[in-house]
Amino acid sequence: MSTLEHEYAAALAQTVHAGDDDLIVDLADGRTITVPLAWFPRLAHATPQERANWRLIGAGEGIHWPELDEDISIASLLAGRRSGETHESLTRWLQQRESAP
Repeated sequence: MSTLEHEYAAALAQTVHAGDDDLIVDLADGRTITVPLAWFPRLAHATPQERANWRLIGAGEGIHWPELDEDISIASLLAGRRSGETHESLTRWLQQRESAP
């Protein structure tokens, strides 16, 4: 395991705040990661209540938003990776949201 991989493996989320513009994650080691919410279209299209409904997965290795079917790993955030969702997938998801009761 490289030093960088070890750093990612050791980084665990403690708290999460997804506001109107940014996703902010506080890590157990004292660091804070802030990325643009636009990197994650499902979060960007979500209501404040949906963005606030998250849970940690893998003891803090990732974050899950059940209503949005969105999972984000801390390693991806540290590496600066945006959502890999395709435009077609996002369009289908948005259409399903519009047609839901």
